[in-house]
Amino acid sequence: MNIADLQARLRAFAAERRWEPYQTPKNLAMAMVVEAAELVEIFQWKTAEESLALDEATRVHLGEEIADVMLYLLQIADHCQVDMAAAVERKLALNAKKYPPLASGSGD
Repeated sequence: MNIADLQARLRAFAAERRWEPYQTPKNLAMAMVVEAAELVEIFQWKTAEESLALDEATRVHLGEEIADVMLYLLQIADHCQVDMAAAVERKLALNAKKYPPLASGSGD
């Protein structure tokens, strides 16, 4: 998956539909939250075990909602000139410092 290519495709998709005036970071973030709620809805009222054993139709639907959230994130990053790959690497490094591995045999 090439992030820059996806972002270019998303820009072209929006341009072909004349959506650019509406493609602001605020609007994109709000739309992403709506899609995230649709993602959460798939798991609503399921037990932990049920959430791990989705049927094929639900798994396809889940993939669509995950993709919606990701596509909005990519558009937000594009409009705000955030390098997604660099941001992800930085965040992983920060998390590694904040949450160091547990020592072996510590019983935790």
